Amino acid sequence: MACYVVTGGAGFIGSHIVRRLAADGHEVRAVDNLATGHAENLNDLREAVKLIEGSVLDAALLRRAFKSAEVVFHQAALASVQRSVQDPLTTNRVNVEGTLQVLEAARACGVRRVVYASSSSVYGNLAVLPKREDLTPAPESPYAVSKLVGELYCRNYTRLFSLETVSLRYFNVFGPWQDPESQYAAVVPIFVKALLSGRSPTVFGDGEQSRDFTYVDNVVEANTLAASAPGAAGMAFNVGCGARYTLNELLGALRDIIGADVEATYADERPGDVKHSQADISRAQQILGYEPRVGLREGLKRTVAWYQTQRSGGHGRARS
Repeated sequence: MACYVVTGGAGFIGSHIVRRLAADGHEVRAVDNLATGHAENLNDLREAVKLIEGSVLDAALLRRAFKSAEVVFHQAALASVQRSVQDPLTTNRVNVEGTLQVLEAARACGVRRVVYASSSSVYGNLAVLPKREDLTPAPESPYAVSKLVGELYCRNYTRLFSLETVSLRYFNVFGPWQDPESQYAAVVPIFVKALLSGRSPTVFGDGEQSRDFTYVDNVVEANTLAASAPGAAGMAFNVGCGARYTLNELLGALRDIIGADVEATYADERPGDVKHSQADISRAQQILGYEPRVGLREGLKRTVAWYQTQRSGGHGRARS
């Protein structure tokens, strides 16, 4: 039985990865400072998962957490373009210095591989679609810069120190337990919450910006594959579905699923936002064996059903 560590393990994506690893019978440790994650996200896993409360900036804590670990899934980050525009220094500290601390602790503890959560935002507004990993990055926000720097550190640690690293560039992840309450919340939970409440959702820009929306189960699968795929060390991989939909199309699909007759309110574009994003997933297919198994509409149905359960008094809470 392998020992795996998930930083940011009480957050949205991290808690899904923790749950999958525990279900597969592994020893799992979750590291989270609970600034945006929630300990209760792991309440039903108390017997199977050890939650270590603390920051990825704490070198001593990381070395304790990584002792005897085979793989570290580094999910901890301040994952918001708008937050990074408002506070670049904190984003840099957590996302860049935190990643460097994780790599140093992993190297010191003899961890075999670090799987790093990067972002499609590293491509910026490059006109080429779909985005390929061999394109020259052009980040448009401090958040995107921080994710790219993390990738470069990962690549360096593989080349200099023989620490296996794999970077996964996530494309607009959504799913159950994603927090709609934060001022930095992602678009899918914001739209779902508004429509379920009969309120008009706000669309920044004309709504014709497009995204490769990726259901969280696809991302979890990519992480588990990246933990052991041969020939992947030192590389970056797109994790998406290979399709793109405009925000107007997304809103239309959600209105149809929910049965809501509510129109959007349109506002000015936000600085740092990318206009179009779509993943070329051929590299991940060939090297990781990755295939997105849940498409947009099915993912939206599952997500809406979960939020409806929460509104009707179901157990659990939205995860950040």
